[in-house]
Amino acid sequence: MDIHQTPTAEAGMLIRRPVADVFEAIVDPAVTTKFWFTHGSGRLDSGKDVRWEWRMYDVSTTVVVSDIVANEKIVMQWSDPPTTVVWTFTKMPGEATFLQVRNFGFAGNGDEQVKEAIGSTGGFSLVLAGAKAWLEQGQTLGLIGDRHPKGVPGH
Repeated sequence: MDIHQTPTAEAGMLIRRPVADVFEAIVDPAVTTKFWFTHGSGRLDSGKDVRWEWRMYDVSTTVVVSDIVANEKIVMQWSDPPTTVVWTFTKMPGEATFLQVRNFGFAGNGDEQVKEAIGSTGGFSLVLAGAKAWLEQGQTLGLIGDRHPKGVPGH
């Protein structure tokens, strides 16, 4: 199989909360830890490096924000080798927000890039579902921690 387009992970979700609330949930680690990572070293801000940790997996990454427009967009680089993540916040009728995330720039051969894009799509889908549950219902679902539980073969 030949790849003619660079693999890109994409996920989106309607969240029934005002765009400012959804934006804040991504930039403020005090909120983001309710549905995604376990610890963050600070708020996302342009040109600032922050550290995100998933302590249940003993994994962390440095996040570098290259562009941020309040309530509209966040562009960041993360991982090693680095990939780009673009968050887009679209105001919708009824005090709702459509949150879309795209992740691209995966390294390796075509097979490796496709594998990374598929994994990233699944991961970001869980992040958006967790954000929706927290922001709309105040529920912490534990989706990220439950994705790769200890004792499951292959994890």
